[in-house]
Amino acid sequence: MQRIIIVSNRLPINISIFNGQINVEPSVGGLATGMSSVHKFYETVWIGWPGLDFDTLDFTLLDDINRKLEENNCIPVYLNENEMENYYFGFSNKTIWPLYHYFTQYVEYEDVFWHAYVDVNKRFAEKVLDFIKDDDIIWVHDYHLQLLPKMIKDARPDMLIGFFLHIPFPSFELFRSLPWRREIIEGMLGADLLGFHTYDYERHFISSVRRLLGYDINLNQISFENRIVKVDSFPMGIDYERYNKAATKLKDKHEKDKTQMAKEIESLIALIPDIKLILSIDRLDYTKGIANRLRAYEYFLEQFPQFHKKVTLIMLCVPSRSNVEQYQAMKSEVDELVGRINGKYASINWTPVLYFYRSLPFESLIELYTYSDIALITPIRDGMNLVAKEYLATRINGRGVLILSEMAGAAKEMGEAITINPNNYGEIADALNAAILMPDKEQEERIAVLQNRLSRYNIEKWTKDFLSSLTNTIVARNRYATKKLVADEELKMLNAYSKAKKRILFLDYDGTLVGFQKKPELASPDEELYQLLDQLAMKKDTEVVLISGRDKETFTEWFAKKNYSLITEHGVWIKEPRSDWDLVEKVNNEWKELIRPLIEFYVDRTPGSFVEEKNFSLVWHFRKCDPDLGNLRAIELKDELTSLIANRNIEILEGNKVIEIKNSGINKGRAASKKITGEDYDFILGIGDDWTDEYLFNELPGAAFTIKVGMVNTLARYNLESFNDVRKLLRKLTEIDV
Repeated sequence: MQRIIIVSNRLPINISIFNGQINVEPSVGGLATGMSSVHKFYETVWIGWPGLDFDTLDFTLLDDINRKLEENNCIPVYLNENEMENYYFGFSNKTIWPLYHYFTQYVEYEDVFWHAYVDVNKRFAEKVLDFIKDDDIIWVHDYHLQLLPKMIKDARPDMLIGFFLHIPFPSFELFRSLPWRREIIEGMLGADLLGFHTYDYERHFISSVRRLLGYDINLNQISFENRIVKVDSFPMGIDYERYNKAATKLKDKHEKDKTQMAKEIESLIALIPDIKLILSIDRLDYTKGIANRLRAYEYFLEQFPQFHKKVTLIMLCVPSRSNVEQYQAMKSEVDELVGRINGKYASINWTPVLYFYRSLPFESLIELYTYSDIALITPIRDGMNLVAKEYLATRINGRGVLILSEMAGAAKEMGEAITINPNNYGEIADALNAAILMPDKEQEERIAVLQNRLSRYNIEKWTKDFLSSLTNTIVARNRYATKKLVADEELKMLNAYSKAKKRILFLDYDGTLVGFQKKPELASPDEELYQLLDQLAMKKDTEVVLISGRDKETFTEWFAKKNYSLITEHGVWIKEPRSDWDLVEKVNNEWKELIRPLIEFYVDRTPGSFVEEKNFSLVWHFRKCDPDLGNLRAIELKDELTSLIANRNIEILEGNKVIEIKNSGINKGRAASKKITGEDYDFILGIGDDWTDEYLFNELPGAAFTIKVGMVNTLARYNLESFNDVRKLLRKLTEIDV
């Protein structure tokens, strides 16, 4: 059975030591519960912090602790108090947590936090690398370990790595404020698959990759160095059956077996039989909108006095990070609001807010869900929010109403819930009124649809989908790996070159022989390139052809006196050594006057873009633009051009951050085909990096050696990673004595 190595900040078990006794208890909820279904299909090992301060640990117990952890398939990463203070409470929860949840006023940018975050991620990486086997799958979880995927991939490029972020990923405008933004993005891109709860978070991440790093992105695939990284959304589910069965079991429970919580709620219902119970459950966190919720409830009581003594808000706040100043202040604010509402509206037999500040066991949690008529879940920003799903799973009588913040990731899946803006008190008050008055039939219809959806896309489906998508990245990896020009294939090519009696080399220029520049004129050839091409052209029975979309004037300036052939503007012009330029294709420019105003309009609308006019084409460049704006404008321009050039002998070529409009039927493949027709070349090499070079690869004979620069899908036989690799290959050709 294949092993899944799960890596997260905390292990799924809690270890406590009392009087020298080691106690181990499973964690409840969240990631620990979610991963439980993985155990059914894979051998799993979990790596994480066991919750103990290493500096104060009784080392005589260390072997026993490790043994108990091993019995639970857990591998510990021990951290001390200082590391937890700066890595966990510091960078993770005072920098990343508020930033990703859009609470910029709470973000702290401290170098000491960052350095601790890097160091602890390295500690995790060392532990993972010491433990893994060749065929393991590594699944890294959450914002505490965003650097970990790259650290593992750098050491073990062969390992299959998934990463899932359980909180929102912010928009680029927010993320760019992080001083270590590039390091975070590059760290995450060490994974083969990156998972997010919603498409919005996925889109924000891709936007940040494009804007910060400039990598090519095709749909949800990022061409990153020599790999393809897939990005996708996987809305996390719950163990639906567990919650549904627990609610069913509670219904049949005998009176004497009920908990104190259940008895208190039943007493309240007995006192006010038609009372509506509104449930609020959250960790005490500023992202949850608890204070706003209380103010909205207070506003509801003001606006709808007819519901006094007919509704009660049961508010459960689970303690969280109580040593952090903002959380302490929030606790005081919530206490004050509850006191104010109850002081203002309470009567002898009615308490508007029943407030609990504590954790509850699973059984009591189910009781709260089951007895509540309405769930009021209004986070200001939340990655998913599983409480909403848990509440729905317990509605065994088919009735109940979910009021859900549109800022929760779960809202994307729950169109049947009443969605509200968590900052709009009037909207929340109206939603409560609508929920209280909602007919049973409408409740049942909404609940049925929601339960059907949640029961199908449960936690088991979530884990299967993620792992299936992760393992499928191997297919893409193998596809590119089989095309990569490895040593054996390179040797075959060099041998064929050496034995050939007549050779021709078709070489694209930009992105193939030189790197891309923001301005085309900056990509002039350097001395090393001149030397390489000159040496190749001097070889006996060897013809070098530079074939490019560049204009002939630029190539005249750079290469006119050289001993190699030049084909420019995708095949319009050709120049043989020591000869003048010949116009290969009969073309006209009449269409330019029609197209030029449109392109100039897009130049004006898109800062950083510009138009290049060649002899027989117009080119709109957007490499210097804001990536998102440039891509958007490119789509718009192509759309307008398509209708404008209809029934005209014109076509659109998409290159690397360029759109070129030219006469149709003219391309590199056609030009190369004319060049070799009637000749007896027994070695043909074609190298290019662009979409336009696919014409070349398609037209060259099957025996030709064709190479695509960049690890992307191609008609070429082989891939090389960059123009530097092309130069290395050409240098090897110059060293062969022919």
